[in-house]
Amino acid sequence: MSCMSKATRRARERLPLGGPAAWHGERMADDTIWQRTLSAAEIGEIDQALAAVKARGLSWRQVTREVFPLPSLAAELAEVVRLLEQGPGLMRLRGLPVERYDEAEQRAIFFGLGSHLGTAVTQTSAGELMAAITDEGEARTARGQVATKDGSFLSSRGRVQSTGQLRFHTDRVDVVGLMCIAQAASGGLSKVASAVAIHDAMLARRPDLLELLFQDYYRSRFGEEDRQNRDWYKLPIFAQEGPHFTTHYSRTYIEAAQLNPELPKMSEAQWQAIDLMAELAEELCLTMTLAPGDLQFLNNHVMFHARTAYDDDAASGRQRKLYRLWLSMPNSRPLPKGHKVLFGDVRPGAVRGGIRLAAG
Repeated sequence: MSCMSKATRRARERLPLGGPAAWHGERMADDTIWQRTLSAAEIGEIDQALAAVKARGLSWRQVTREVFPLPSLAAELAEVVRLLEQGPGLMRLRGLPVERYDEAEQRAIFFGLGSHLGTAVTQTSAGELMAAITDEGEARTARGQVATKDGSFLSSRGRVQSTGQLRFHTDRVDVVGLMCIAQAASGGLSKVASAVAIHDAMLARRPDLLELLFQDYYRSRFGEEDRQNRDWYKLPIFAQEGPHFTTHYSRTYIEAAQLNPELPKMSEAQWQAIDLMAELAEELCLTMTLAPGDLQFLNNHVMFHARTAYDDDAASGRQRKLYRLWLSMPNSRPLPKGHKVLFGDVRPGAVRGGIRLAAG
């Protein structure tokens, strides 16, 4: 039996994944399961925890769930943890009055809330635990622009710290959390799509292309951990470990790998597969505005996320700013053995993910 016929047979044997994470955006917008509004009592509890941190003279990096007690809200946050893994994979908490806090207090609150959900892991090779997501302007060129023999390449970090759109992707951690501090003058909408629903739609429309997503794609660490584009790895975009589905995807890292002359060039069918996946993400996504005081959490194993381009207005003070946490979750799913190259540990509930620290 030929390789092609084996692939065809596997494609025909696949079944829809379904389940609570297989949602369509048009039906999710008004669903209350993924949205919670903080009560006055819960905000008061956060303020008391913040006061305790400040009384002890702790920085936000020193905040743990023990020094940031939330006697009542902790139960709600435990439900957030459960629903991120066993429910829709998307959660939003609303109503935090961020305008009443200074930057140090905002960070302490976000890190404190995050400590009740999981363990923060590093987002850069320098060990950054909480990123400020905003337009860095000219500084972005120095930090995110990577030179190549064919010109230049804007790294994933460089794209995030700009006003441009971000394509659908996942982050290299179990859960990504965002806390909105300020909105842009226009644009900057958050787009979230279920990778599970995309899988099922591709199975119905093009099972042959779906099967390609279960095969390895070369990825580069170019611009994040390796400035010379010599470090690469390969992973499938879709994978399963027993009954547990997982996805990992960033077109930027795939495109960067194609700049490496030592790596194989992708086939036209492979490009078609990720193009269709992107089309379905747009078709099935949920689009939302993150208002100041909104906290959004996404399970990267089942969700893609993106952002529309935006415009700031410095004169009016309308400049987009969010804080980002990468959280390793205590109830995370097992990952296929091959994912160890990226996550470090594939066991369920292990502290894993993040960007490896620079040597020395």
